[in-house]
Amino acid sequence: MKPLLPLFMLVASVTSAFAGDTVVGIETNFTSPNGVVERCVRITPIPGGVYSSGDLEDEADYCAVDLYAENVALCPKTWSTSPGMQVYDISGGNYANDRASFMRNACPEGKSAKDLASDVWFKFKPTMNQSGTSGTFSASSLLYYHFSRYFDATVKVPVAVWRSMDAQAHLDEVARAGLALSGRARMNHEGWRALVGADQNPESYQPTDELFTSDRRQIFGVLLNSPGHRYGPSINGTRESGWGKGQNRDFQETPAFLALRSSSPLEQAIAQGLAAGRKVSAINRDLGPDVPPQQMVYWMKELTEIVLFDYIFSQQDRVGNIDYTPYYYWLENGEMTRQKAKKHERGDDTVPQDALLLMRTNLNDNDAGGRVQYANFTKSTQMLEKIRHFNGNTYRQLMALEADLQSQGEIYQWVASSFGLDERQINQVVVNTGLAANILRDTCEAGNLIFDLYPKRYFETGEVTPEQISCNGL
Repeated sequence: MKPLLPLFMLVASVTSAFAGDTVVGIETNFTSPNGVVERCVRITPIPGGVYSSGDLEDEADYCAVDLYAENVALCPKTWSTSPGMQVYDISGGNYANDRASFMRNACPEGKSAKDLASDVWFKFKPTMNQSGTSGTFSASSLLYYHFSRYFDATVKVPVAVWRSMDAQAHLDEVARAGLALSGRARMNHEGWRALVGADQNPESYQPTDELFTSDRRQIFGVLLNSPGHRYGPSINGTRESGWGKGQNRDFQETPAFLALRSSSPLEQAIAQGLAAGRKVSAINRDLGPDVPPQQMVYWMKELTEIVLFDYIFSQQDRVGNIDYTPYYYWLENGEMTRQKAKKHERGDDTVPQDALLLMRTNLNDNDAGGRVQYANFTKSTQMLEKIRHFNGNTYRQLMALEADLQSQGEIYQWVASSFGLDERQINQVVVNTGLAANILRDTCEAGNLIFDLYPKRYFETGEVTPEQISCNGL
């Protein structure tokens, strides 16, 4: 096991005072009706990250939206557990460019308000960690987005940008309505109660720097759009054992996770995972009659990425919050091709008859990581220690990341300067990355880690010869 640097050495280079709005990137400014200059920041890319043209276009699109334009409507998110703001495009339809009418008449419809808009621009999610609320930390979504691009992840993590908003405008246009409309959603309602109080008196929210800019005139959060459909117990687990460690252990009894725990070759591990998982009736029903091995290989790789990210960022609210998007996959001239499915059952005549309908995982709900106060259930239930199958590229990137963070290299400096994190939060990323690397390195050195999770190669050839990798990641 490689030793970790002492705490005092890890934070030695972080000398600036903590302020959550000290983010770094391409900045766009807007002025609220109250004359407050708001900021939208596209965080500087992580060194070595792989960003698609779509990622960069989404970032630019998000930071091009003026929250007060006549074709933009703001509605409180009054469902689920955490408060937020839905931002709608109302350039067309019955409410075309009639912002006030949409917000007065459509917003009370809750989720159905989107059906009255031309489109959904994105949602604005601020930090919220007060008594009776659901844990939410806005920097967490930014960390997941950028680190997923460093690892060139298979699992889809949504684009996120940093955004501030005039607190008085937030109170007048969104927060008071959120409090009034959220009465039946207890944690959501308490979140809106806290936001109303904070908009009126920033110091009522502690720590204030996690929600307010340094001038205390604006709250801040992230903009993101995260469509997807919620997995059932076949991926999210039965959750029969209750919140916390219980449901995280249930999560490890799903077919793909059981396959990851098997030391057998890939094909046998897949069969073993499916057979064991199907013994649970709820999982068996959710899986349906047939799960192709190609699906299992995708799931297995996606789960290793989820577990790794959640370990590093101390995510406390993953189980039950994993989504998917259905795609058709087939081969053309030996190359894998895919097309987004229009529905969840077969029947699309625009794809070959032998195309496979596969679920691809979306990691959308990433807002309960990053804070030292959160419970790291991935760590406490020893998920990484149980993994026996991995992807070689992910492993090499992890070892390189560990080396950089331990030596306070360019990625360390990027983490320390880009997100407005405090010293303890930066240190948590460094320490958890080192612990994760040590766990997987020890498994590798014991001869128990098989580098065979290459979904595209498996789809194209029907088999994967395990890659031989130095346990040092070289």
